[in-house]
Amino acid sequence: MNFDLSDYYKQIIFSVLTILLGTLVKFIAQKIVNSFSHISHKADKRKNMIIKYIDILIYIIFGTIILLIWGVDTGRVMTSLTSILAFIGVALFAQWSILSNITAGIIMFFSFPYKIGDRIKIQDKDFPTEAEIIDIKAFHTILVTEEGEKISFPNNLFLQKSIVILEEV
Repeated sequence: MNFDLSDYYKQIIFSVLTILLGTLVKFIAQKIVNSFSHISHKADKRKNMIIKYIDILIYIIFGTIILLIWGVDTGRVMTSLTSILAFIGVALFAQWSILSNITAGIIMFFSFPYKIGDRIKIQDKDFPTEAEIIDIKAFHTILVTEEGEKISFPNNLFLQKSIVILEEV
C-alpha cells in the first residue's frame, strides 16, 4: 500500500481553514462577551463561565465540521454521542434540572436585572426571603440573609419567581 500525502491536500487545507475560522469565531465571541460584561458590570467569574460554555459549543461545532471534511460518518458519531449522553442523563437522573440551571445561568448573564451586592426579596408565598446576592454561579445563586444564613438558590427558580430589588449596588 502506497501512502501519498497529495491525496489529502484538500482535506488538510480545509481542516486548517476550519481551525483558523474556529479560532477567529472563538476570539470574536470572547470579545463580545467581555464587552457586554464590561458594559453591564458583570462579575469576572460569571463572564468566564459564559466564555467557557461558548468555547465548548464552538469546539463541538467546528469539531463536527472537521469530521465532515474527513468523511467521517457523523451519523454514527452522533448516535454514539447521544447514547453516551442518555446514559449519563439516566445515571445522574437529574439531567433536566442541571440543563435548566445552566440555561438559566446563561440567560441571567445576558438579561439578569440583579447583580452581586443587591438586596432582594423573593416573592414566594411559602418562603418569602430577603437577602443580599453575594455570588452568581452556573447552577445557583448564593444569598445571605440579615441573620447570616447562606442560601443556595437554583438559577432556574430565579427566572420563575417574582423578585423585588430592595437596594441596588
